[in-house]
Amino acid sequence: MVELLQPFIDMFVDVAPIVLVLFGFQMLVLRQKIPHLKRVIIGFILVWIGLTFFIVGLEKALFPLGKIMATQLTSPAFIGNNVGWGGYYWVYIFAFTIGFSTAIAEPSLLAVAIKANQVSGGWIKIWSLRIAVALGVAIGIALGSFRIISGVPIHYFIISGYIIVLMQTYFAPKEIIALAYDSGGVATSTVTVPLITALGLGLASTIDGRSTLIDGFGLIAFASLFPIISVLAYAQIANYINRRGKDAL
Repeated sequence: MVELLQPFIDMFVDVAPIVLVLFGFQMLVLRQKIPHLKRVIIGFILVWIGLTFFIVGLEKALFPLGKIMATQLTSPAFIGNNVGWGGYYWVYIFAFTIGFSTAIAEPSLLAVAIKANQVSGGWIKIWSLRIAVALGVAIGIALGSFRIISGVPIHYFIISGYIIVLMQTYFAPKEIIALAYDSGGVATSTVTVPLITALGLGLASTIDGRSTLIDGFGLIAFASLFPIISVLAYAQIANYINRRGKDAL
């Protein structure tokens, strides 16, 4: 309980500005009473408690575990000595699976998927969107891990990725473009960021010739970019299939 006291205080400091802004605008700008005030206060308290336990859990378990896994997967005892980037295939598999699973578990992605399903009248499926985003994150993390291991500068990947995004934006259905661009942000939240940061720092610290500052970071950029590509691709494929079906009729 003593260890939890400081995280509770820190989380209260983080949540308090949000509460002040919302209550301040409601009462001072809109000049309206807050409906169901008791329920809202209880909700904020639950958010405060839940976020505190969540952050503590990440710091105590998931963050160290991600770094340990990266260290073990790149150790000479596991992969042998003098291997090229192709010898780290277990790292790529781990990066893909951890990227997919963390994206699926993201509460922010679930919230956006539910809202997108509601406002689109069911046209955007909740699980279809979540899987498309998760695949993008998984591919991005695997490719980012390859970048760290191979030592290729990050800007080659990022510039090439956004060129692909711009080309897709021109051909993709207009209804999905804004949602696809938002998907990159919601995919990199409380669950994904600590794990993939730990993975990147773990890889950079265990591979010879890599800098933890220069090479260890950057995986979040991949996790933000590739969901945009995957969601736009999903919309383009679905649109193509629908057109083919109408043409057949």
